[in-house]
Amino acid sequence: MGASRVRDLFARAKKEAPSIIFIDEIDAVAKNRDGKFRLVSNDEREQTLNQLLTEMDGFESSPAVIVLGATNRADVLDPALCRPGRFDRVVMVESPDRTGREAILKVHVSKNELPLEEDVDLSDIASMTPGFTGADLANLVNEAALLAGRQNKLVVQKIDFVNAVERSIAGVEKKTVRLHGSEKAVIARHEAGHAIVGTAVANLLPGQPQVEKLSILPRSGGALGFTYTPMNEDRYLLFMDELWGRLAILLGGRAAEQVAYSGRVSTGAIDDIRKATDIAYKAVAEYGLNCTVGPVSLVALSGGGIDQPPGILASGMDQGHLIDLVQREVKELLQSALDVAISVVRANPSVLEGLGARLEEDEKVEGEELRKWLDSVVVPSELAAFIRGHKKQGLFN
Repeated sequence: MGASRVRDLFARAKKEAPSIIFIDEIDAVAKNRDGKFRLVSNDEREQTLNQLLTEMDGFESSPAVIVLGATNRADVLDPALCRPGRFDRVVMVESPDRTGREAILKVHVSKNELPLEEDVDLSDIASMTPGFTGADLANLVNEAALLAGRQNKLVVQKIDFVNAVERSIAGVEKKTVRLHGSEKAVIARHEAGHAIVGTAVANLLPGQPQVEKLSILPRSGGALGFTYTPMNEDRYLLFMDELWGRLAILLGGRAAEQVAYSGRVSTGAIDDIRKATDIAYKAVAEYGLNCTVGPVSLVALSGGGIDQPPGILASGMDQGHLIDLVQREVKELLQSALDVAISVVRANPSVLEGLGARLEEDEKVEGEELRKWLDSVVVPSELAAFIRGHKKQGLFN
């Protein structure tokens, strides 16, 4: 049926020429026939792909028919489909920059005829949303309008956009779910630990954003707390000390639990540990920032080079030793980041207990009150020495 429909499609396009054929999510029928995406013979998708390749072989002079395809998985497409003569040009649609986000926001605000308060500056909203796509920004405008409408406002205010950004990043606050007893106390200290370590790292590394809001209101997606640190600029590079700083901040919550409860920790750091492990692994196995492993890409090495089809390991290569080495270095990096995070939290016991108790009582701490607590954060010598050492010698020396 797939091959027949492809034939009928191209026959109709030629009859209606000049015409455009647009195939959305083309990877659904055009996966690589080698490696882990290999399809069995006579498979429906393989027949569909073969017919598509035949129709686009380039031997017929039919310039009046243009074929467009869209996918977010270009890495799994069959090479025969991507060669010149079939799809001649590849256009990468990346996430917009700050100027692009502002223009997109203006389009959606004007299209919906959304009344904005005078203090709403779409340039500021664009600065708060690095990494957002066009669809994310459209949803952001709709969410801000809904939040304003639920409060019977006549105009959309900046706070509505800020709350919409938080919803997009961390999920929706659950109004009927509240933490109680020891769980509430643990999550409050956990989020305070993130804020303390984040502030200490930001005081040492220039240009790092400051924590602006803490919350222990459960959100959709399973998050029991939220530490909001706005990113007000697009970043295309990360330096070694910044990577280490992110690791320490992610593990700051676990460090606070260990300090506050004498080593009795909870499962609340599961998402933090997963993100930290991902960063540490990429630093060792992809970015080449480990002195022991060296400037090596484990992905390219295990695959026998970048020309090998995805999913095929190089024959005869013993990867066991290298994988063990990478895992050991990742573990050492994460442990060192946790140790230093613990030293930062131990250097600020009054902030940990005071801010944690305040957060436990009010469930949210932000603005000037949060800044007063974090202004008293002390940076221990261990953290400063660790940062300086990494700047001079490399991430793992």
